Amino acid sequence: MDPLALGGLVAIITIVVLFSGISVAAGLLVVSAGFLIIFDGMSSLSLMPEIFFGKLDNFALLSIPMFIIMGASIASTRAGADLYEALERWLTRVPGGLVVSNLGACALFAAMSGSSPATCAAIGKMGIPEMRKRGYPDGVAAGSIAAGGTLGILIPPSVTMIVYGIATETSIGRLFLAGVFPGLLLVGLFMAWSLYSTWKSGNASVLSAGSYSWKERLEILPRVLPFLFIILGVLYAMYGGIATPSETAAVGALMCMLIAMIIYRMWDPRQIWTVLRDSTRESVMILFIIAAAGVFSYMLSSLFITQSIAEWIGTLDVNRWVLMGAINVFLIIAGFFLPPVAVILMAAPILLPIITTAGFDPIWFAVVLTINMEIGLISPPVGLNLYVINGIAPDISLKTILTGSLPFVACMVIAIVLLCLFPGIATWLPDMVMGAEL
Repeated sequence: MDPLALGGLVAIITIVVLFSGISVAAGLLVVSAGFLIIFDGMSSLSLMPEIFFGKLDNFALLSIPMFIIMGASIASTRAGADLYEALERWLTRVPGGLVVSNLGACALFAAMSGSSPATCAAIGKMGIPEMRKRGYPDGVAAGSIAAGGTLGILIPPSVTMIVYGIATETSIGRLFLAGVFPGLLLVGLFMAWSLYSTWKSGNASVLSAGSYSWKERLEILPRVLPFLFIILGVLYAMYGGIATPSETAAVGALMCMLIAMIIYRMWDPRQIWTVLRDSTRESVMILFIIAAAGVFSYMLSSLFITQSIAEWIGTLDVNRWVLMGAINVFLIIAGFFLPPVAVILMAAPILLPIITTAGFDPIWFAVVLTINMEIGLISPPVGLNLYVINGIAPDISLKTILTGSLPFVACMVIAIVLLCLFPGIATWLPDMVMGAEL
């Protein structure tokens, strides 16, 4: 059978299997095993355990559960609420300071937790009611938090970036740095739209400044600054050559647990057990998908599907930007139905040789891919962040949340266009800190 036709058949069957409701990891294993048996015989199954466990034999994978514990320990405390309150008090004299502080809190909490749903829940529980009370439109209040929550998979430390780095054998340190300026760009675009939308709605009065005393501003800092110091410490340790990402993640996880226990009095063993249990569950799920995706990639390579697709794309007489546009459309559609980790692990083995052949930087592409995944987080039918917001603000209809989120999808598309026009937004910082790649 022609490898290209076989690749189309694999894609169709994989989509059908995943839509059946089976878990992503199990679905990938079933599809891989089925095609290997049909085309390579039963003997090919003997290699699956070795490939499965070999994919997990990677020291860099240790950073995933550590960063998840780091985020879970923060999410289990009032750190998100305190961060929101601190920014609101310090930015109160900025026009539209409340929505600005909400988005700023989302960005900072995302940097601490690396989780989009956790960011939405932590900041939204206080931010959405407060914005509505001050007169902000429901769409702006819900949409800004839903969009701000997506920053968790872009701003470092990002589990999604770690997964991409492992799947493509790309430097995780460079990937983290590449997400900084695009993340700030998205925050700026989100803030600009929120302020404009509020002003356009006729509620410009809510953009006026409030008032807090210096005592009120200073009293909350001791509860927030330790977490910010941990973020700076993690980044300094990684890029100062002191420790590897995995070692840094382990120390960061320990420090976040200690701060949660000391500052927020998380002494109850049941609370600590909940953090460790939930972190373990999420880590195992991600690691299971990574291992299954390794088997899936082996199947694609063994049947010459990956190589044939890359060769076919290379022979197409099309502009490379037309090719990149088609890849973006594919990623957006995939992100509508599948979680970011699954899309990256399934698509990276196929897309990486294509983009490198077309002359695109894999570090730059990681940022573009991640922003596409962010779009999926606030777009139906899955749109995880939309349902998180609906859960914490049930009196706001899902339609209103979706309508309020769509302009932020446009902001993400604008960010992708800017990255295409000015790729240095993503590549300048990694090259400056770690040196240009040869």
